[in-house]
Parts: sequence; C-alpha cells; structure tokens
Amino acid sequence: MLTYNPNLKPFSQNLRTNMTPQEIFLWRRISCKQIEGVQFYRQKPIGPYIVDFYAKRPKLIIELDGGQHFEDVHIQKDQDRDSYLSELGFVVLRFDNHSVVKNWNGVGKVIVDTILRKKMPILR
Repeated sequence: MLTYNPNLKPFSQNLRTNMTPQEIFLWRRISCKQIEGVQFYRQKPIGPYIVDFYAKRPKLIIELDGGQHFEDVHIQKDQDRDSYLSELGFVVLRFDNHSVVKNWNGVGKVIVDTILRKKMPILR
C-alpha cells in the first residue's frame, strides 16, 4: 500500500500545471496507455516524494533529471529517493532531459524493455 501525503497535493498539482518542455515531450508519448497498454500518471505523490511519472502496474517510475541532478548533493538525494522507492517494489528509470528529446528511440526502448521484463514471470 502506498502512503499518501495530502500536504504534497498542491505541489503535485502545480508541477502538473507547470511541466518542463521535456516532461511534456515524454508525457505526450506515454500518456493514454500508448506504451504496452500501461497507464502512467504524472507528478504522483508517493510517501515523502513526488515522482515525475508513475505506473501502478508494472510498478514503474520514470524520473527526468535536469542539470542540477548531477551535483553531488542532488546525486545523494536521488539515491536516497530511489532506494526508498525500490523498497516499495518500484523500478526507477532516470533519464536526463537532453536524452529524452534527442534520443527518444533509445529512451522509449528502455521503457518498453523494462515494462516487458516486469510483465514476464521469472522462470526457475
């Protein structure tokens, strides 16, 4: 069960209203179940965080990183965030803003491959 912090609702609403150009670009390609029939949501509060894009099934989160995410302080915060989300069973995919626009085919392939891997049962 995901925890929901109601205090984050106005922040998530603001983020949805003021998406970056790269977030808009990605949203136009993953919304409305366009990728493998998966329903994505944007700017979703999960625990103490707001994730960029979230799919309940197959428990996938996509984060877009601007330049500030490559500074030491943000790298550690992102690692802590990813650890928290991984403990909840999510796979977290991170892409830098530039790659999403300039290499959509590669980014899209990573997303599709991740979804397909999550859907496949593990054979032992």
